[in-house]
Amino acid sequence: MPNYEDKLPNKIKIDELTDLEKLHLTGNKYFCMLPWTHLHAYPNGDAYPCCLASHKHPIGNMRNETIDQLWNNNGMKTLRKNMLTGKASKECVKCYEQESNGWTSMRKSANKHFGHHVKEINNTKEDGSFDKVNMIYWDIRFSNLCNLSCRYCGTYFSSNWYDDQVALFGKPNHPKVTYAGSSKTDAYDQLINYLPMVEQVYFAGGEPLIMEEHYKILKALIDIGKADKVRLIYNTNFTRLAYKNLNVLDLWPEFEDVSVGASLDAMGPRAELIRNGTIWKDVENNRELMIKKCPKVDFYVSATLSAFNAKHVVDFHDDWVKKGFISYKDWNMNVVQDPEHYRADILPLSMKKTITAEYEQHINKILPHDDLGRATNGFKSAIKFINANDNTKLLPSFKRYIELLDKRRNQNTVGVFPELQEVLDA
Repeated sequence: MPNYEDKLPNKIKIDELTDLEKLHLTGNKYFCMLPWTHLHAYPNGDAYPCCLASHKHPIGNMRNETIDQLWNNNGMKTLRKNMLTGKASKECVKCYEQESNGWTSMRKSANKHFGHHVKEINNTKEDGSFDKVNMIYWDIRFSNLCNLSCRYCGTYFSSNWYDDQVALFGKPNHPKVTYAGSSKTDAYDQLINYLPMVEQVYFAGGEPLIMEEHYKILKALIDIGKADKVRLIYNTNFTRLAYKNLNVLDLWPEFEDVSVGASLDAMGPRAELIRNGTIWKDVENNRELMIKKCPKVDFYVSATLSAFNAKHVVDFHDDWVKKGFISYKDWNMNVVQDPEHYRADILPLSMKKTITAEYEQHINKILPHDDLGRATNGFKSAIKFINANDNTKLLPSFKRYIELLDKRRNQNTVGVFPELQEVLDA
């Protein structure tokens, strides 16, 4: 079984590649396959080379440019030229930071999963243009429609955040529900043209499992006989499994390769506070039902590390393994990088030392059960991330936002996370 940290492309043999192609995929720290295979768009239409690209540097907007136009606009052409010549790009700083802290980045993952297309980059023109709109990997966030309002989210990615935003900070410059394209259906209408070439679809949001477009794509793939040829990947809050009369548990068994990453950061009241709107018993009931109806579908927890849950991810990991919902290897770790005041590295040194010791002990326990290396690498990287920087200067902002949301939502963060009292009193 391949290790989670493997760098080699998984659909082509390394000896079939030229030295330059090998260098791009495994040695060039700035090269990524995504600008040749992928385009990402947020619910506000802002387009990027991937979902991890810096939100400060969109390469365009899907409401003003078509996919064909975005594919070879100045931003994308410059990005390709930089990558081919080994230059850093401003759009890619999050991957650079993750890799410096030992994470398996989006860039490395893309080179592994789409490296079999590396020979096509030879058709890149001198100005960085690439005539073939090679949309084999989809990640278009059709809208911000969501049933939750997570602490570290906002109106761009959650329609449910809108009323809190208006009450606390004023009305944003967009409606409650936003769409990636120039109309409600534009993004879907464009994307569906590339259905015959698609190899992988990533569904996120908003919340994809309550979006009509998600179900239309699945049914379209089934109808054209591609259900056994396309990889489906999900980032879902896992609180809802149905839209109108459609239940995703009835559709997933039609597909050969489905991977569901549940964005769950803690359990019980902690989960309900961090991801506001969550009913924890519903999440656990959904997992039980999924095990019964879709036992072959890959499922893992995709936990996001923040200042809130840093001391509790180990307990959550252990609890779900004990309940039989996951095995130890079914665990992925992400980190809050933005908003900065929720980063785990804002915590004081004494708390960091305690967390580090807990993670190290947990790593030793799970190592024999983690043949993928995903869970252990996540905790190792979390240790490095937490301790790499002293960002305690952001604690006043952390305190301010906790107080604002607690009052607005009638919640009590310290009551749920008592260890944060000393942080807020500092």
